[in-house]
Amino acid sequence: MPSAPAANRPMNGREWAMLLALATVWGGSFFFNDIALRELPVFTVVEARVALAAVLLLGLMALRGERMPRGRRIWGAFFVMGLLNNAVPYSMIVAGQQQIASGVASILNASTPLFTVLFAHFLTRDERMTRGRFAGVLIGFGGVAVMIGADALSNLGGQVLAQILCLAASVSYALAGIYGRRFGATGISPMATATGQVIASSLILLPLMLVADRPWTLPAPGGETMLALIGLAAISTALAYLVFFRLLATVGATNLLLVTFLVPVSAILLGTLFLGEVLLVRHVAGMALIGAGLVAIDGRCWRALRKAAGRHGDAVSRRGL
Repeated sequence: MPSAPAANRPMNGREWAMLLALATVWGGSFFFNDIALRELPVFTVVEARVALAAVLLLGLMALRGERMPRGRRIWGAFFVMGLLNNAVPYSMIVAGQQQIASGVASILNASTPLFTVLFAHFLTRDERMTRGRFAGVLIGFGGVAVMIGADALSNLGGQVLAQILCLAASVSYALAGIYGRRFGATGISPMATATGQVIASSLILLPLMLVADRPWTLPAPGGETMLALIGLAAISTALAYLVFFRLLATVGATNLLLVTFLVPVSAILLGTLFLGEVLLVRHVAGMALIGAGLVAIDGRCWRALRKAAGRHGDAVSRRGL
């Protein structure tokens, strides 16, 4: 009998441990960003993150005996992916974190699956919107609205603009997820795909950093900032990609979506424990609504309830006989 598709089966304990590890290292990126921004401007932080990650992944590929693919077409795809999945969202999140807490930025980032479901309906043929997914999108965006607050309508202040930047990053991540589906049919290894996109994003961001930040005029960063940059590159980018692609191959994309809701938990804990951040009630309420939206989009909860209700009805019918 053929095995069930990965997305339809429960994850085992080892896979759950890997998912929690991925959420932790990605949540740590918001923590590292906050530290690095104390001494460095936006593009310098993001360029350091992707450039160092590219060096690390290239070294790992060399140790494994893998080579980067060649060809104008595949490198064009790497540049599109690097723009959508690294350069644009990383820059927007880091810019947003100049005004808002790392925990708030991570919660807004949890809206990525909502945008993915919405865009996939129009941009793909096999991921159409269902009633459950539509309800999930509405609930999730309701959570985003609760988080931002009513002041967005009357006073478009710095914090609201920062939150909009983080939401725009989620839009970019969603588009990257849809575009990135094409890599599965190319035969290129996940390691090479991850490496190619961080190399491409490094090249995209380099001229922006040189023009906007003029890094040669900046004072030398301290040890804490350097450690934060290393953490961003080694832990929250290179290691995160390795875990991500390993999980994607074994549990499927549907199960992997759960990580997006787990990321704010680690980001909030790190921000509260080490950065002195305080979340408002509306932020927690917004996160709860986003989580409810993800549950509705996933659909397995409703299917389990329907099965349970069906079994209960059968049992009642048998007793009646």
